[in-house]
Amino acid sequence: MQLKLIVEYEGTAYQGWQLQPGDRTVQAVLERALTTALREPVRVRGAGRTDAGVHACGQVAAARVSQAPADLDRLLRSLNALTPDDVAVREVTVVDDAFDPRRHATSRLYEYRLWTATAPSPFWRRWVWHHPQRLDVEAMAAAAPVLVGEHDCAGFCAADADPIRTTVRRIVTSEVVREGPLICYRVEANAFLKHMVRNVVGTLVEIGRGERPRDALATILAGRDRTKAGATAPPHGLVLVAVRY
Repeated sequence: MQLKLIVEYEGTAYQGWQLQPGDRTVQAVLERALTTALREPVRVRGAGRTDAGVHACGQVAAARVSQAPADLDRLLRSLNALTPDDVAVREVTVVDDAFDPRRHATSRLYEYRLWTATAPSPFWRRWVWHHPQRLDVEAMAAAAPVLVGEHDCAGFCAADADPIRTTVRRIVTSEVVREGPLICYRVEANAFLKHMVRNVVGTLVEIGRGERPRDALATILAGRDRTKAGATAPPHGLVLVAVRY
């Protein structure tokens, strides 16, 4: 049978979600905690492979175990005692053995935040891209919705991404909102390409600076050429907020 976990983490100290030999990853931390708590080897699979420095407050993971724990609340407490302060398991439930956290997900919601005040924020410093240069938020907000729909998003895919079957993605939300000195880009899609959100953000910032026209995202979608998109935004402004099923 399987356990489903809702996981939250600050990605600053991690080389991403996925196991990497010799590197500290969130998957490795969870597998150690589960193996210790359940006294059996456990492998964890996640809904999204967040990059180094990227955070999550709604990552979903599944772990196949030999039998259902007698007390899930006790297991939850044990896991949070065994994980470091920058990783927390918010929920543990028993799910069907066929559950696949990645393939069964219908969408994933990400948010990217920029801090636009002149002075950096010690409070937000690990969660935002500090960008003190003035940005035209109205132009960014007008540009973002063009991504909604089903598109070939190859123009926003990392140049070093592994070959994949298709670069077509279905985007259901793409919006920019201001929250005081914070600018938040919110995007939800059935799946994302490597660095896709950060490349979109980099392009939106260039629109906000007046370096690109408002229709730049549409032009990049049509051209499907990564070299025409903006620079990749830093990872620490990005958060995986939720995975929907």
